[in-house]
This record gives sequence, structure tokens and C-alpha cells, in this order.
Amino acid sequence: MRYKVSQITILVLAIASFVGCGTEDKNRELVIMTHDSFDISQEIITEFELANDATIVIQKSGDAGSALVRAILEKGNPSADLLYGIDNTYLGRALEEDIFVPYESRGLKNISENLILDPTHHVTPINYGYVNLNYDKKFLNENDMTPPTAMEDLVGPNWKSRLVVLNPSSSSPGLAFLISTIAYFGEHGEYNYLDFWRDLKNNDVLVKDGWSDAYYADFSQYGGSRPLVVSYATSPAAEVFFSEVEISEPPTGNILIDRATFMQIEGIGILKNADSKSLAETFIDFALDITFQEDLPGKMFVYPVNKDAKTPDFFKFAEVPTAPSDISALEISEKREAWIDAWTKVMLR
Repeated sequence: MRYKVSQITILVLAIASFVGCGTEDKNRELVIMTHDSFDISQEIITEFELANDATIVIQKSGDAGSALVRAILEKGNPSADLLYGIDNTYLGRALEEDIFVPYESRGLKNISENLILDPTHHVTPINYGYVNLNYDKKFLNENDMTPPTAMEDLVGPNWKSRLVVLNPSSSSPGLAFLISTIAYFGEHGEYNYLDFWRDLKNNDVLVKDGWSDAYYADFSQYGGSRPLVVSYATSPAAEVFFSEVEISEPPTGNILIDRATFMQIEGIGILKNADSKSLAETFIDFALDITFQEDLPGKMFVYPVNKDAKTPDFFKFAEVPTAPSDISALEISEKREAWIDAWTKVMLR
């Protein structure tokens, strides 16, 4: 009889152990809410999963602004553990909404001070890039034109009907370009940023809602009629990477006018009341390490924040502006909606 009880006890313990493992496995799921442009190599994801006995679920939620809105709507009861992709145009709003818990990662020691936008560490920088104008080299060569060297050039007759920009209310790079014009021309004075936009409108600038539509439909590099487009400093490098034939030079170039480019820093934060807070902290540490950081340039065409991370050879075409705009994340947070409203009145009404 004692033997039978022992057998039953062992059986019960085995079942409990099995059930417990199942529950633990379920709890080892890490959900990352992010924008639609998020892309990382599967082997990087697998490396983290195997090292931490976990499963990663990527929850794409539209553009960066849409993902943030979703996180705000779910405040206190999030469907994800982490929000990846909050940039410095949205950082202020994210912090105001109090959707994150702080975490000071061990990886911060490898990040330059100017990339750490949130000293409270609710949001940790993960990558960065630059928004600026790109030009079509072939179009300019065939028309005996040279790239503009000042923002004022864009309102002159040489560039009439030549530029396509993005709506700042619907596009993150569009908002970044608007901010760069504010940094360049100022909000007040004899000739300010709104005067510049009025002149652009009179010079037949084309406004599109999103980057993909502008770049692949209206930019002359892809069959459109506009040789200038709002894009990224890494776009020429991407042209080399994705070229169907081997090329030694990109077909597009960067226009890097001092104070007229925008440094866009993306961050990651742990959502308040996340189911897997400890695992989320581990992932942030992992995302700042060399393996993850060196995967970013070839997948999302951004620069790694880790100073020790190397970039691929084709990134020699991803020029770094020497003097980007200097408007702070705090000022952007305070004035973003007013700037967009003022722009909309000038450009769309």
C-alpha cells in the first residue's frame, strides 16, 4: 500500500512539474510592440530566445505615431511588454503619458551622452538616423543642374516643381523635415519657416502623406518627375545594397545643409504593468550589445548607438551630417501640435 502511495505521489509530482513547466514557458513570452518598419534578422531573435528560454512575438502597429497611440490607449493593461521605436519627435508625449517604467541598462556605458535623451531611463536609445533631402544624380546631370546648397535655393525658379515632401501630420520623416526648417529659418523674424513654406507652395512643391509613396512614385529615380525628395541620409547606401546589379556608387545623393537635417533617435521602453518585465530588461541589454547593434544597419538602415558596433562597407555612402538641427525633444513635445497646425493652414487650406 505504501508502494502504491509512493507511485501516486511520484505521478502527481511529475504532472505538477509538467504543468508548471508549461506555465513557465507561457510566461517566458516577450511581446514587442513596434512600427511597421521594424526588421531584425531571425537568427538574432533566435539567439535571444535560446539563451533565455523565451519566445519573442513582434507586434507591428502601424507607423511610430500609431504604435505610441496604441500603447497609450492600453496604458495600465498593455498587450505588449516593450515599445520599440519611440523617437525624439514623440518622446515628450510618451513620457507625459507615463506608460513606461524606468530601467537603466548596463549597455548605456557604450552609448554617447548626446544620444541619451531621457535621463530618467524610461526610454533607452537603440538606433539613430538622419532625415534630409536626397537628389537624383542622373536627372541633375542630364539637366546640367547642381544640388542646392542652401534651403533658400529651393524656392527659386530652378527648383520649381522639382521637390516632393511629406505631410508632417501623417509622416515621421515629414515631421522631422518640418522641424529642420524651423531650426533653419526660426519661428519668428522677417523671414521665418512659414514664409519659406508659403514660397515652397508657390513653387509647386508636392506634398504626399507617406515616405514610400513619395520615394517610389514621385521621385525621378523611380520614374517620377521630382529629382528632390525628403528621405534619409542612409537612402543612398540602401540604393547600393538593394541594387539588382553591382554598382560602385549610389544613383542618389544626400543634400546635407547645416541646421537643415534632423537627427532621429529611436528608443525602447518597458511598458507599465508588463507581464514579462524581467525578460524585457534582459532584451534591452541584449539590444544594446554588439550582435544586435551590428544587425541594425543592414536591416533597418539606421546607425547603431553602441560606439563599438561596426557598420557594413556600403554604409560609407550613408553620410553623417556635420551640423544637424538643434531643437530639443522637450521643445518638440511642447510645440509639435502647434507647428503642425500652422503648417497645415499654410499648405493645405
